[in-house]
Amino acid sequence: MSISIVIPSYNGRHLLAKNLPKVIEAVGNSEIVVVDDGSGDGTVSFLRKNFPQIKVVKHQQNKRFAAACNSGVEKAQGEIIILLNNDVIPQKDFLKPLTRHFKNRNVFSVGCKEVEQKDGQTVEAGRNKAKFKRGFLVHWRAKNQNKKRTFWTFGGSMAVSREKYLQLGGMDEIYKPAYWEDIDLCYRARKKGWTILFEPKSIVYHQHETTNRKELGKGKMAAAAYKNQILFVWKNIRGWRLINHFCWLPYHLLLTTIKSKGLFLIGFFWAGLQAKALLKRIVRKN
Repeated sequence: MSISIVIPSYNGRHLLAKNLPKVIEAVGNSEIVVVDDGSGDGTVSFLRKNFPQIKVVKHQQNKRFAAACNSGVEKAQGEIIILLNNDVIPQKDFLKPLTRHFKNRNVFSVGCKEVEQKDGQTVEAGRNKAKFKRGFLVHWRAKNQNKKRTFWTFGGSMAVSREKYLQLGGMDEIYKPAYWEDIDLCYRARKKGWTILFEPKSIVYHQHETTNRKELGKGKMAAAAYKNQILFVWKNIRGWRLINHFCWLPYHLLLTTIKSKGLFLIGFFWAGLQAKALLKRIVRKN
């Protein structure tokens, strides 16, 4: 099976300069597609001069993570797409254990084990769990990072079937600027009956130098996370769980707003502004 690496990047020239050589070393002759998401730091000219073998997709305006991933997958030629953030460095041997799972035609995506240094300690992540609680889907890092089952795969270090990704319509851009796109994508894949896996032998090093907080600010990104958590429920959850969600909303609008110093309330009103666009998606899908 053919493989393409898709790397979304926004004002990440310095990260690409540092990390691309290591990505190229790890993936061999596989196609690499970098999506420049409206950067103003000369990323495109830098890539064309220093990495002419790489396919560059340029957005004239910044469209954020989901749109950048979708553009890259559309332009890529591989049957398997490896989505990598520009601040992620894969181990040299990460591809084989990751891609072998796609021999099973039911597999939708496979996540990598992310390793990073936090406060002088090595932390492993990538495998996660989730459950519906107090009206929302809540998720957390699984203690055991060596099992194969995971609730979703991280958009910054995952392999996915291009055919199935496009069949789902890619990541939903309603989650702009960021967060919950990958959870939503995998949730929809699960509803199709497709398999989501985690591969602990496929290791990447995540340096978490993303531009989200730098460009948008910590407060706005926290509000965006609440907004998208709300939109996820409105879009995907039905039946008694949706009723449960609305029963818990007064609690969250009061107590969670206080605990979050107003950010939950901002996220709620932000979600409300996107409710019309969300409804159109729901009606179109049905």
